[in-house]
Amino acid sequence: MTDTNTEPDKVGTTEAAFLLNISTARLRLLLRQGRLKGARKVKRFWIIPLNSRGMPEITPGSRGPQGTWNKGFRTGNTFIHVLRREIDYNRDNGTSKPAISVKQGGKNHRCHEVEILGNCKIVYRPHKPNRSQAGGARLWIEVEPDVEIIRKYFADVELEEDKPQDFG
Repeated sequence: MTDTNTEPDKVGTTEAAFLLNISTARLRLLLRQGRLKGARKVKRFWIIPLNSRGMPEITPGSRGPQGTWNKGFRTGNTFIHVLRREIDYNRDNGTSKPAISVKQGGKNHRCHEVEILGNCKIVYRPHKPNRSQAGGARLWIEVEPDVEIIRKYFADVELEEDKPQDFG
């Protein structure tokens, strides 16, 4: 039996599913359809080769929508903006809508709190705003693509001001 641990450019089904961010059942379906390039079965185990970026290659299907698995690693930075208008709205109307915007690639998530597990920098450019955000932000936090970010959401209950907060 071939041990896949000795070959760094080949993985099994569990690790391939993790790399593609899909379930192992979905990966087995793709294997049955013959859509993983270079995949072969050795006795009871699948050996799946990795491309130059370290990802399994999947051929597109002939029908239906395009697949939604990870195509590769993110290369762009993450931008975190504090939404001043949301803060003003919450203050004036007594609401607690998320006032932090986290932009990762093409996706924009709003949350109440962000925990950055690595290096970051705060950027202030009063005369050259960041046009990736509506209105053009002049102050933002920039995070490298490989740094993990944890977004947190609160219920509609306000935090007690006299209680000390735990900062990590």
